[in-house]
Amino acid sequence: MKVEIFSDVVCPWCYIGHKRFARAVARFAGEVEVIHRPFELNPDAPATGEPLLEALDRKFGGNAAQMTRQVADVGAQEGLELRFDHAISANSFEAHRLIELASRQGLAEEMTNRLFEAHFTDGLNIGDAGVLAKLAAEVGVADTGEAAAQVREQLGRARALGITGVPFFLFEEQFGVSGAQPEDTFLAALEEVAERTAR
Repeated sequence: MKVEIFSDVVCPWCYIGHKRFARAVARFAGEVEVIHRPFELNPDAPATGEPLLEALDRKFGGNAAQMTRQVADVGAQEGLELRFDHAISANSFEAHRLIELASRQGLAEEMTNRLFEAHFTDGLNIGDAGVLAKLAAEVGVADTGEAAAQVREQLGRARALGITGVPFFLFEEQFGVSGAQPEDTFLAALEEVAERTAR
């Protein structure tokens, strides 16, 4: 079964959703091919970056600390350390390009998880070319400088599909599940799609 996950590495619910979905896949009896697809929550964010809480305060009118505390608590229950006070808001296009390259090299899952961790736990600027080069080397991804066109194409496809929020899970190009659903919900979705598409 093919499942495309549209997400952004600067999205905490995407990180939580990835974790829950991975656990559901581990419990699922069938084969699942996971394909990581790009989505930009803030395509206008500068690559230079700024403290995330400052950017969120501007966007949501000053209650970012309270909002992020609740999300961090949910993340902690999933075993994730979401340190919003250290995170840097930055443009994620180049990070998506790295994930696309990693997918060609069989390392998409590892690259995606490392980028999530770099952004939310390590407080690294995932819009910075030097940071991305180090992360790619850590994971073992050879950055050939390619794949920007493919990322733009998939960003366009997300818009064409009407995806306005992430994470979004597209099963077999026809069944969609939106949001960081509980693990059991993802497992039920996998089983239902398997049943519907059984030949």
